[in-house]
Amino acid sequence: MAALATPPSRTGLVVVQALRKKRCAECRGGPVALLAPEDGAPRCLDCADLGHLVFLPRGDTALTRRAREESSLSAVVVRFNRRRSRYERQGVLVEEAALARAEERCLADAEARRRRRARDARRRAAEDVRFTDAFAAEIRRLFPACPAERAREIAAHASVRGSGRVGRSAAGRALSEMAVTSAVIASVRHVDTPYDRFLMSGVARHEARRRIAGAVETRLREWRGYGVNVPCGPIVDVR
Repeated sequence: MAALATPPSRTGLVVVQALRKKRCAECRGGPVALLAPEDGAPRCLDCADLGHLVFLPRGDTALTRRAREESSLSAVVVRFNRRRSRYERQGVLVEEAALARAEERCLADAEARRRRRARDARRRAAEDVRFTDAFAAEIRRLFPACPAERAREIAAHASVRGSGRVGRSAAGRALSEMAVTSAVIASVRHVDTPYDRFLMSGVARHEARRRIAGAVETRLREWRGYGVNVPCGPIVDVR
């Protein structure tokens, strides 16, 4: 079995949500959607002594955590993501009575948790604004001739929380020169050159980058305030 995206505890049980329904290796029943791997063979939930559990889909972190706390027996349900080549959590199996108790607990403090989420969202939003400002300021320091509004646009795009873009990498959060420059190059490539049109017309990515490399370098020299015959250094290859 491939590694889980977020592995359960080493003592936890795992149930697989099969991409193709299979039969139980013990009772030959099925085909069934949920299988418990046991001794290298798939077992249905009844044969794995998990048939009395109910499925709680992922999505509500508090409910999932409390349902597992309340349940004396539980299992993590995973499904294989072919595109990412890994197993990913889909939810949990818990005792029905435990789920009911967990739902009662969540209803009892729903308003308090809602207020806490709102406070956390405001805090994160303020942090994001400060970080975007700092990223834009670093762009202007490295590229003093870059228009202030453009620097702000580049910073805002590169630093979107959860985007996986360069601004959210460890180097980006540290405002390293390479990360900031990479964000600027990516913006120039997509906004100021025909790079996207090349891709849409079927030009291979590396060939498209070769074609627009000169235009990118010219814009970087311009924003750095260099003379037209002064090289600005190698162009960082960011995706």
